[in-house]
Amino acid sequence: MKKTALSILAALGAGLLLSACAGVQQSAPEVSFDGLHLVPDTQFATVYLKPGTDLTVYNKFGVTQCQVAFRKNWMRDQNTDRIDLNNRVTQKDVERIKSQLGAECDKYFREALARDPAYDVVEEFSQGEEVLVLRPAIINLDVNAPDVRSAGMSRSYTTSSGEMTLYLELVDATTDAVIGRIVDRQRDFDDGYLTWSSSVTNKAEADRILSRWSKELREGLDKVRAGS
Repeated sequence: MKKTALSILAALGAGLLLSACAGVQQSAPEVSFDGLHLVPDTQFATVYLKPGTDLTVYNKFGVTQCQVAFRKNWMRDQNTDRIDLNNRVTQKDVERIKSQLGAECDKYFREALARDPAYDVVEEFSQGEEVLVLRPAIINLDVNAPDVRSAGMSRSYTTSSGEMTLYLELVDATTDAVIGRIVDRQRDFDDGYLTWSSSVTNKAEADRILSRWSKELREGLDKVRAGS
């Protein structure tokens, strides 16, 4: 199943609108822009589902490559106070972070589905199969102190690693129709104390959030398939 660049941008644009209210579910509209209905009392901040959807009919699952998008003007803002030209964030740094985070996102969601009892995960979807495709994206990524591959030695100290928002679509493989959507914003706890931030600490915090998202998704799917 393929998705055009235009539709990806449209999905990310919708996610940017939803993420503004992801922290408070009550502020999300009852019906989404594409006719999905808000589901109350979920582990995620905002969950939408197509009316009449029966997720128990899906016996196979797919996971598409996770798309990653930084918040608007992130690179510009990062470079505003960087006087040393060797320490500036480049487009190459942006692509490296997006690639690494996308790979981690894929890993965590696939591992969640593979946990015993394992779901049947397929890589190709053909007509007639009851396949539910998970289409994850991370939007509004904001890394406060990214590691850059500069020649000099430097350290960055922050009170929080940053934040990111999950924008996950549940898609029927046969029709390519979006039947569910999850939006959830997570931010690293700001304790007010400056600590050294590096690629290691940034990855550890991202893994903590990805682990939580994938665990909650698996638990939600288990409950639905069990009829809860």
